[in-house]
Amino acid sequence: MAPNKLNSSQGNTSMSCSQAENGFVNSFSLFPEKAVEEILQSPIQGSDDHLIEFSEALRTVAKALRQVAEGKASAQAEAAEWKRKFELERDRNLKFEHAEKSCFEHQADLDDMRTNSPAKQPTSCNVANGQSGKCCSRNGICSHEVLKDGAPSSDSKIVKKASFKLSWFCKDDQSDQYKHDIVSFERGNITTAQRSSKQVFLVISLKWQSCPQTVLILTKPNSVSVQILCSEMVRWLRQQKNLHIYVEPRVRVELLAESSYFNFVETWKDDEEVLMLHTKVDLVVTLGGDGTVLWAASMFKGPVPPIVPFSLGSLGFMTPFYSEHYKECLESILKGPISITLRHRLQCHVIREAAKNEYETEEPMLVLNEVTIDRGISSFLTNLECYCDDSFVTCVQGDGLILSTTSGSTAYSLAAGGSMVHPQVPGILFTPICPHSLSFRPMIFPEHVTLRVQVPFNSRSPAWASFDGKDRKQLAPGDALVCSMAPWPVPTACLDDSTNDFLRSIHEGLHWNLRKTQSFDGPRET
Repeated sequence: MAPNKLNSSQGNTSMSCSQAENGFVNSFSLFPEKAVEEILQSPIQGSDDHLIEFSEALRTVAKALRQVAEGKASAQAEAAEWKRKFELERDRNLKFEHAEKSCFEHQADLDDMRTNSPAKQPTSCNVANGQSGKCCSRNGICSHEVLKDGAPSSDSKIVKKASFKLSWFCKDDQSDQYKHDIVSFERGNITTAQRSSKQVFLVISLKWQSCPQTVLILTKPNSVSVQILCSEMVRWLRQQKNLHIYVEPRVRVELLAESSYFNFVETWKDDEEVLMLHTKVDLVVTLGGDGTVLWAASMFKGPVPPIVPFSLGSLGFMTPFYSEHYKECLESILKGPISITLRHRLQCHVIREAAKNEYETEEPMLVLNEVTIDRGISSFLTNLECYCDDSFVTCVQGDGLILSTTSGSTAYSLAAGGSMVHPQVPGILFTPICPHSLSFRPMIFPEHVTLRVQVPFNSRSPAWASFDGKDRKQLAPGDALVCSMAPWPVPTACLDDSTNDFLRSIHEGLHWNLRKTQSFDGPRET
């Protein structure tokens, strides 16, 4: 090789070596393909087969390094774009939360102005319980503090919601010093706040401050036994408790077909009326299994009234009440106080690759059990990139991924190898579905994080997302699914308390750790 060419290539090599990216030298610049071409085109004195093989290998290495450099640049550009979209989405959520908070503060100011009027002074908290005295807010959060009575309406059919108070404590400690870390009220609606690291709550109790007046009954369809129980319960609640009853349009048709007596039962006509149910209903009663509870939760896109789930399904982890004793159960619940479980929900929304700004997102979905991202009918592995806030978590290669609440830990996540978690524990379960890896184990993230699952551009096929087993959406390459903890939990009534109900459900439903006891008459240690 000519000396000037060697010096030239060495100079080029030294110049490229001096260039670094993010503190690392670009290894491809050490062996540019141009230099390899010059080596191969120069006359070689006494070349042999070994030198030819070396030059070919050098050419292959140069091509491979070039591909690595190009792939790295492409990945960095893609990561920067997704980071930009994620930051825009986060800013949008912060703006919405600020606007909603401002609206609530404005409404509270208006309520205070009404309250200061002499004709509209609030009554004592304990009127419903036949007691008189001062406000009891020091023992918990009293809903009358934010649930004010407005001007009386001329429509006699409008029934005001019942007010209530939540309190929570350990079994051996009645302290409520951390109550504001758990829930807050806005006009009688339950909203969760960020939790304290000192949370020690085991029992959450709901006490009515005024008598419930409206009950919504939801039933499992296509069941004769459920229809019979529903008609009996509606009749009893009307005759014995004088309550206003709401049912689904389908159920009202069934009741009227049975007897014209049920003409007093109310229902709704369109989705707009469904969205306003939480302003009318004091209590929700479900007759079915866990699926009926999921259906009840899905009807409320915001705050959810307390739910009393009766077990009439095949397997119930969230239905502790027995239908045979519905009169005694409802008597106790309407009288109060009752122990409840605050079941957290996930708020999910899809960001399409074609979105131009942070406002081009699809309608949020609320799930009580889990959101599943799988490969659908495709025969290829699912390829999913997962992020927690701004941190990369992993790339899922397998049949899919489950993001579950702790209430959903005994559902699909359990079947996929996830752990069973107490429903009062705040967190998001991260469970892979048949991963093609021996080291991929399930994880649990804290409740305050935001998880993002996106289909990379180099994925061989799209993915499919389903929300509590329905409403499937296709995720094309470039699309992302963002999940975080929703601020509106689902309060379900407990038969005993949250822990006893949870343990009973896994013992009776799953026969957890059921084993024949070891015989006592075997060999013993001496």
